Amino acid sequence: MNTAAAAIRQTDTQATTENGRDKSPAKALFCGQIVRSALWPFPGIEPAQKEMLDMIVDSVDRFFADTQDDFARWDEAGEQPEEFVEALRELGLFGLIIPEEYDGIGLSNAGYSRILQQASRYDSSASLTIGAHSSIGMKGLLLFGTDEQKKRYLPRLASGELVAAYCLTEPGSGSDAASIQTKAVKGDDGSWTLNGEKTWITNGSIADFFTVFARTDSEGGKISAFLVEREFPGVTTGQKEDKMGIRASSTTSVNFSDVKVPAENLLGEEGKGFKIGMAILNNGRTGLGGAAVGGMKTCIALAAKQALERKQFGRSISEFGMIKQKISDMTVDCFAAESAVWMVAHYIDSGYADYSTEAAISKVFASEAMTRCASEALQIAAGSGYMKELPYERIFRDSRILTIFEGTSEILRLFIALSGIKDAGQILRELGPAVEDIFNHPIKGFGLLSDYAGRRFTNVTSIGQDRIVGAVCEELRDEALIFEKYTLEMARMTDVLLRRHGKSIVDKQFALQRAANVAIDLFVGLCVLSRVSSMTPDDSRQYRQALAIAKLFSHKAKRRMNRNLRAMLRNEDELAKSLADYIYEAEGYPWDTLDAG
Repeated sequence: MNTAAAAIRQTDTQATTENGRDKSPAKALFCGQIVRSALWPFPGIEPAQKEMLDMIVDSVDRFFADTQDDFARWDEAGEQPEEFVEALRELGLFGLIIPEEYDGIGLSNAGYSRILQQASRYDSSASLTIGAHSSIGMKGLLLFGTDEQKKRYLPRLASGELVAAYCLTEPGSGSDAASIQTKAVKGDDGSWTLNGEKTWITNGSIADFFTVFARTDSEGGKISAFLVEREFPGVTTGQKEDKMGIRASSTTSVNFSDVKVPAENLLGEEGKGFKIGMAILNNGRTGLGGAAVGGMKTCIALAAKQALERKQFGRSISEFGMIKQKISDMTVDCFAAESAVWMVAHYIDSGYADYSTEAAISKVFASEAMTRCASEALQIAAGSGYMKELPYERIFRDSRILTIFEGTSEILRLFIALSGIKDAGQILRELGPAVEDIFNHPIKGFGLLSDYAGRRFTNVTSIGQDRIVGAVCEELRDEALIFEKYTLEMARMTDVLLRRHGKSIVDKQFALQRAANVAIDLFVGLCVLSRVSSMTPDDSRQYRQALAIAKLFSHKAKRRMNRNLRAMLRNEDELAKSLADYIYEAEGYPWDTLDAG
């Protein structure tokens, strides 16, 4: 049976399910609501899956530890040897999320994210080879494939006989995925002829199975998705890209020249490719988030050891306040990212109807936290960290891609804000069903909000029955009140945005960025409070420090949210835009001290 229609309906609508699974917890924040049932209790893990994960983690540790000395050499060379990829096959790491009925391991999204976390503690390129295969390369087949397609491909993908790649990005279309030019023309026999070029494709040179998106201009939509094998005549790959980071992983262009794709290799419904592509990215973001968390844990361990061992002015630098501040910030970031990523994986595994905004939040927060963490670890190592003989500079270079691929932080912030504002409008029943069309072109299509200018919320007066004060321990009551208060402030800010800007809201990127930042702090902070609340209270030092993490995150988030809310009304946005326009005209920085006078 073809599952595409059902899966797309799940993406398009919010089906009524049990325990609040019809609600998006992040979108609800824009309406002044905390969906407590979606956040409490913090999700655990089943004993059987934990036992399985412990075994895989142990295998990853034993194998990757033995390979540790090779990673820097492969980074320098810019490639992984075939024997390493073969070892990944033998470990079963290409079959992590493929169901057992297709010879895979059958991990949940949460379990899969945890394994990528472990691999990333050793090497980002190795983790990416595994992750690009599972998170996006063949995820479309899992989500939208027919039974016949799954039987034909999944066993070979599970064994690693076929390595998968995701082909969406093109030279002229990065974040604007709807503008792709690769084209597929349908023949009389139902087959397709595919022509075009995809760029920056992870696993490009080693993949034998490609999920390809092409323009078909069907009645149901402009883009369709296809399952393409390397052995199809006309499929070629370009030279490996010489990258700043993740150098050992394969990144190439993939070209399609009059490639004949059988009718049975259409993925999902004709014309539904854009939604399929976005669903794959949303579903796969826990893998990237897990990888970021793994990298942070390595940075924290390296930085702590370095701080303890390095002495300056006759003292260990671990005693200095500014170093302690860095270690503290790194730890809070890691705990918060891990909490959000785990929560989103739980939403996916539990069948939530809509988790796209939460997935975007977890990706933005985890990726940016990792880049901060890598930078601070290198800073603590100082000059030694800048040298190639130590891993800091490689980790720093590897981390930089995280805020770019699978959705840049800028695009995802717009998506987070526009998604929440859209949901607020739907709850008020002011915009009607036509608002759904906005997200086919999320950066251009908000003209439908023209009638909203001047209208106000009528239901944002309190959190209502979903208060979280009663869900946390007494020691975190004040922190819970912070998030209750700022959830109401978020709703008021949404009201102001819609009343002030109406149809032009989509062009107010400074305001949308601030709205997204508040939403990120709210959702991630609630995940942190939920996680700490799930711990058994005791007098252990670890529990007391978990409470400290919750307090640190909450009060720093409070200050950030307050700044973002205040800047909605009083800011220097016009000055900033005017300056940028001047620099565009000058095509550079026009001042020079030699010209002063």
